[in-house]
Amino acid sequence: MATPLDNLDRLCVHTQTNKPWDLKSCIEAYAKAGIRGISIWRHLLEDQDLEAVRQLLSARNMQVVALVRGGFFPSTDPEKRQHALEDNRLAIAQAAAIGAPQVVLVCGADPGQSLETSRKQIQEGITALLSEAATAGVKLAIEPLHPMYAGDKSAVTTLAEANTIAENINSPWVGVALDVYHLWWDQDLESEIKRCGKNGNIFAFHVCDWNVPTVDMLTDRGLMGEGCIDVKQIRGWVEGSGFDGFIEVEVFSERHWNSDQNQYLEKIKTAYLKHT
Repeated sequence: MATPLDNLDRLCVHTQTNKPWDLKSCIEAYAKAGIRGISIWRHLLEDQDLEAVRQLLSARNMQVVALVRGGFFPSTDPEKRQHALEDNRLAIAQAAAIGAPQVVLVCGADPGQSLETSRKQIQEGITALLSEAATAGVKLAIEPLHPMYAGDKSAVTTLAEANTIAENINSPWVGVALDVYHLWWDQDLESEIKRCGKNGNIFAFHVCDWNVPTVDMLTDRGLMGEGCIDVKQIRGWVEGSGFDGFIEVEVFSERHWNSDQNQYLEKIKTAYLKHT
């Protein structure tokens, strides 16, 4: 586990954590701060020359950990399901173009149908992308979301559900992204992390904290150490199950977004070293 004596070699920051910055600002600031890992949110690639983005990342010695996000497979409308597949194929191509080894999938849900039906469509959608993923060399990481998002953002709300889908698909290109914000409450979390690791399916590990009280379920996440999640314990379970990749800080916070982003970045580094 991290101690104040550790360095930042495994620290990755999601660009959405510093939402006020554009992509170039994130790359430049992270590199200057001694952060090597970056997970890029797709909206920042709009109207960008992807080869130029890749060159800038290389020039700043930045490693892309993931492209965020694909998914949103379920719908009662077949045309919308087909559109989702095309958008995910685009995400895979974008990831390959900028050197991202994986696309994180926020799998989606449709309130007009059962969660069971949505989960079936999620599995079918991911399976339909396997050929493109393998050809591009880009993995697909299923991210289970907190149950409060089951109505519209993800029918996959537990690590157990994500594990089952990944196991059913049974492909080296499909695994799971573990986010403490969404999973910390689960009494089966330790055993499900072990199950995920046993299958070689831990593709990503996201950290932040759960504020008490939480004033907004989407944009009031805390930095590690600000809330009630035992991030170090969960990290211990994840690493004990074989994961040795980047630790990704993903914080959606109006409070932090409204602060000086360079000062905030220093707080991220301190929180990573002290509380992760």
